[in-house]
Amino acid sequence: MNDLEALVQGAQADFAAAPNPAELENAKARYLGKSGRVTELLKGLGALTPDEKKRRGAEINQAKTRIETALQAAREALAEAELAAQLHAEALDVTLPGRGRGVAGLHPVSRTIARIEAIFASMGFDVAEGPEIETDWMNFTALNSPENHPARSMQDTFYVDVNDAQGKPLNLRTHTSPMQVRYARNHAARHAGVEPMPEIRVIAPGRTYRVDSDATHSPMFHQCEGLWIGENISFKDLKFVFSEFVRQFFETDDFDVRFRPSFFPFTEPSAEIDIAFRSGPLAGKWLEVAGSGQVHPNVVRNFGIDPERYIGFAFGMGPDRLAMLRYGVNDLRLFFENDLRFLSQFK
Repeated sequence: MNDLEALVQGAQADFAAAPNPAELENAKARYLGKSGRVTELLKGLGALTPDEKKRRGAEINQAKTRIETALQAAREALAEAELAAQLHAEALDVTLPGRGRGVAGLHPVSRTIARIEAIFASMGFDVAEGPEIETDWMNFTALNSPENHPARSMQDTFYVDVNDAQGKPLNLRTHTSPMQVRYARNHAARHAGVEPMPEIRVIAPGRTYRVDSDATHSPMFHQCEGLWIGENISFKDLKFVFSEFVRQFFETDDFDVRFRPSFFPFTEPSAEIDIAFRSGPLAGKWLEVAGSGQVHPNVVRNFGIDPERYIGFAFGMGPDRLAMLRYGVNDLRLFFENDLRFLSQFK
C-alpha cells in the first residue's frame, strides 16, 4: 500500500467515525485544511522535476478527489441520521384521535334568559332591551320613587360622572323597569288616537347593578321585568301568566304558587311571588322568585297612558336565581368566576 492509498483510507475511516458534523469538520481540516496532509503534499511538488511533478500531482489530485467524495458521503450520512432522529422524536401516530378544539357552550345564565324569552314570547310578550346607563328620572322618578324617597336607599347603585338634562348624575340602572317606561311611552306615542289602545305585553331582560355582594347577591346581576297593560288586566291574569311560566320553565306541574303581600313604590297593591315544589330536593320549601303588583296609577300616567282607563300588572324576577334553582347551584358567585370546571357542565 503506497502512502496516498493509506492517506485516503485514513481519511475515510476518520470521516466515518465522526459522531457529529462538528467532529467531521475537524477531521476534514486534518486532511483538506490549509495545514492539512493533502495540502502539505501539494506544497512539496515544487521540489520535484517537471515529469515527477506531473505524475505525482495527478496521483495527489486523485487521492484528494476520493477524500472529498468520502467527506461528502459522511456529511450526507450524518444529515440523514439527524433527520431520522428528528422524525422519530416528533413522530405522529396517525391512528390516534385528533385533539381538535373544545366545544363551546352558552353560559347557564344566558341559557336561562333565552329560555325565559322563549316562554314569554309563546304567550305574546315582546322582548325589549335598552341602555344600562340611565337617567335619574327613568330609573327612579318615573317609577314613583321621587328624590329622597326611602325606597331609593334599597337600590344603592353606581353613578357615572356625567349629568343628565336635569343636572342629575347618570347611574347604572338598578333594575330593568326603566325599559317598561321607555317601551310603554313609545307604544303610547305610536298608537296615539287609536281607540282602544292596543295592549302592552313586554318583558325586559338584562344586566342591572347595585352595591351588594354576598353568596346570593352580586354587584352586577340580571333581571327580567314584565309588563301587561290593557283595559281589564288583573291579578288573575298575573297568576295565570306566572304559573304557566313556572310550569314551562321547570317542566313540571308539581308545584304551588302564592302571592305574599309586600311593598314596591311602582305597584299598588304589591306582592312577592313564592313557589313550592311538591316533590324533589326542594319539596315543601317556599322559594321567593319574583316581585309583582298592579302598576301604580302614577307610573301608568308617566307611561303617557290614562290610568283611569288602562290598568295592568308588572313583575320582576332574577334569572340568576332561577338558574340556581334549575341547575342546583348553591352559590351565585360560581356564575361569575369563569371556572371552566363549573361552566363545562353546561355545554
